[in-house]
Amino acid sequence: YKLALDDAEPIYHIYGGTQDKGTQGGLSRTLKYYGITSDDWDIVLGADGHQPATEPGNPDIIYAESQEGNLTRIDMTTGERVFIQPQPGEGEPYERYNWDAPILVSPHDPARIYYASQRVWRSDDRGDSWTAISGDLTRNQERLSLPIMDKTWSWDAAWDVNAMSNYNTITSLAESPLQEGLIYTGTDDGFINMTEDGGKNWKKIEVSHLPGVPATSFVNDIKADLFDANTVYVALDNHKYGDLTPYLFKSTDKGKNWKSIRSNLPDKTIVWRLVQDHVKPELLFLGTEFGIYFTVDGGKNWIKFTGSIPTIPFRDLAIQRRENDLVGASFGRSFYVLDDYSPLREITEEKLKQEASLFSVRDAWWYIPQIGKGKLGGADFLAPNPPFGAVFTYYLKDGYKTKRQIRQEKEKKQIKENKAVTFPGWDSVEMELRQEPPKVWLTVFDENGNTVRKISAPVTKGFHRVSWELTYPSSIAIDARRNNSYGWSLPAMVVPGTYKVMLSKEIDGVVTTLSDTISFRVKQLQKGVLKGASPEEVVVFWKEIRQIQGEISATSLELNNAFTKVKAMQKALQRTEIPPGEPDQKLHDMKQELMTLIEKLNGNPSKNEIGEKNNPTVKSRVSVAAEGVQNSTYGPTPTHEQSLGIARKELDVLNAGLQVITEEKIPKIEKELEALGAPVVR
Repeated sequence: YKLALDDAEPIYHIYGGTQDKGTQGGLSRTLKYYGITSDDWDIVLGADGHQPATEPGNPDIIYAESQEGNLTRIDMTTGERVFIQPQPGEGEPYERYNWDAPILVSPHDPARIYYASQRVWRSDDRGDSWTAISGDLTRNQERLSLPIMDKTWSWDAAWDVNAMSNYNTITSLAESPLQEGLIYTGTDDGFINMTEDGGKNWKKIEVSHLPGVPATSFVNDIKADLFDANTVYVALDNHKYGDLTPYLFKSTDKGKNWKSIRSNLPDKTIVWRLVQDHVKPELLFLGTEFGIYFTVDGGKNWIKFTGSIPTIPFRDLAIQRRENDLVGASFGRSFYVLDDYSPLREITEEKLKQEASLFSVRDAWWYIPQIGKGKLGGADFLAPNPPFGAVFTYYLKDGYKTKRQIRQEKEKKQIKENKAVTFPGWDSVEMELRQEPPKVWLTVFDENGNTVRKISAPVTKGFHRVSWELTYPSSIAIDARRNNSYGWSLPAMVVPGTYKVMLSKEIDGVVTTLSDTISFRVKQLQKGVLKGASPEEVVVFWKEIRQIQGEISATSLELNNAFTKVKAMQKALQRTEIPPGEPDQKLHDMKQELMTLIEKLNGNPSKNEIGEKNNPTVKSRVSVAAEGVQNSTYGPTPTHEQSLGIARKELDVLNAGLQVITEEKIPKIEKELEALGAPVVR
């Protein structure tokens, strides 16, 4: 049904009412590798869940309700629940609550809440006590006398309204954040009501007074503008009468006059919810029967979100202002979060006409993800976290293509039009063969202008998001024969601080800058209970490990190549016309020397084969240091530093021995083999 977001730090919670599954709430993300699991969510209230609410500045207090306005306040520190539904006074009739009754926390006082039945209630003590601030704001009809399927019915008809919503109820509430006491309501029977004095005087507006709106329309949502006290928005719905028209209006004079902002919304697209960005007034979002739309120009043009969001009903939307996240509650398909929509504030027609644009970057959290738990079975749910690190958003007007792609697109069009396709010529074909694919780069700099990382990014047209995991590039050696890395290195993160990113393209080897640099911060998220090294000291040690792991991978690769070459030289020696003798002995001894070095680096191969323990090796000592610090920002202990120090000494000795073999012994015996007429080994 509906949703609410709190402002818990560092991670906010999402709460939502569900059909027959109560009101549920949980983390919007976690600090775990695996993402968000079922264990990160709880049922906070049973029955049918409906509109929840949270208290700004106090995430320990939430409000939840079950059907027909059964309102409860929940203390999240204890889990205790207090029933706080407003009750009629002595001699008053019962309260008609909508199936999904509206609740509103006042933007002027977090302890003040508004609630609505057929009238509006106000509490200044979080629901402990209530005061009605309006009379009946609906038509107050006898619903059994109203026509159903175009006629009224006998008392003996199959009436059953026990598990149905009341009628003639208030469905929507809004208070201006700029003018205290300016309150709007919408009803299920065709009224918009407004008071400017906190409920002393109310003005009724028939929805039929809005251009083209039927009198029977249901007010799905009403919102006071965040920037102009005179402006209000309303979304209406008449689908119960077979009318699927999207009714969406704006008033700039507190409801006296209304103008449709439906614009290019498709026909038969019911509008459920509207929310306004808290920074850019013209940026609005719509939850509709067929997905989520946004506009950057106040409703002149609506754009539908595509990509990973399905075309399904979204009954509610909310914005988490600290994180600039848009959260949507779908009807039957869970919650969807658009992380950091702030780049939408920067979109203009001028920017979309530029070759490329790079948008602002949200601050990135510096922490070590926890292990958490994996999926435990069919009943366990797992949702992804936002990408770790800094997320870069950019736009390419046309994208970049190879000469071959351009030719093939042209020929495809010619074939479709039944036109002849001509041979482009040998020079053109050869140019296509030699051409490197176009590249787009995101280059990260530290605050001193030093390059930290160069990230390859998509080259196709449109909007793209690419994440940087806050790490330096890998130091692992590259095997030229296989064109891939040879080993593994610790992903050393950068120091928290200020960084910059720049967008560029590389076409035929020529690099061209596409954007100015955009600054962002990498912020330490948390500190452990024990005082360890400073982030700067931690990063220095990570980089030392990264450096030696790179050297080890280079040594391993060189050992492997040398061993392979000696084996090839043995084969070449077999092809000479001399009897076995001294050269065979030299190659045998050299092979044994290499195997001894391999053992010092990796351990005894025979023991490794069956898992028997080895004496400490260069790699095992580095592993002790790496495993000691890779899952923590605490920093190295003396044991870790000692292990790395010993590994450094042993690696230097090993490399010195390897250098003698590769630079002296192998070249010397190569010349001897050539003199003996052996085939060349490369």
